[in-house]
Amino acid sequence: MRVLKYAILGLLNRHECSGYDITSQFKEEIGQFWSAKHSQIYPELKKLVDEELVQFRTVIQGEKLEKKMYTITPEGQRELLEWVSASAPLPETEKDTFMLKMYFIGNLPKEEARALFADQLRLRREKLLDLQQRYEGLKPTFGAEGAEVTFANPHLGHYLVLTKALVREQSYVDWLEQHLQIFG
Repeated sequence: MRVLKYAILGLLNRHECSGYDITSQFKEEIGQFWSAKHSQIYPELKKLVDEELVQFRTVIQGEKLEKKMYTITPEGQRELLEWVSASAPLPETEKDTFMLKMYFIGNLPKEEARALFADQLRLRREKLLDLQQRYEGLKPTFGAEGAEVTFANPHLGHYLVLTKALVREQSYVDWLEQHLQIFG
């Protein structure tokens, strides 16, 4: 299944985007749960155009620079809605390079193992702080302080993804803090 196809269709269902805009979205909200590189996005856009799920118009930026602006077609919307409404199987195990290294941590001297663990804790704390700041920036979109998050809010998807990322990173930080003492 080409999941990237649906991610791009979903973004274009929100608004018209250039390939650069789509790539940027994968570095922001979507990057909290899915990744795609520039080298993957443009070939997928070409496929979507060929399948008539997406169309584009060329605009001139500056004096000569041409830029393609993509929009979803009605057929693309139909496919997106079918995919979004289908039951999702449990994902394969998430690839976590640090956890793979932890599986083999006994091969390192204790000091190096502790340094590796402490570095991961530092990185995860930084990521958690970034997510907390993003969450604070998102709060005003939900209205008054303490306002209930509703299905009608246009930022609901961003809220759900961001709060899940916050829980994930907080859990990772807690786990690292709990086990750092093993290394002295």
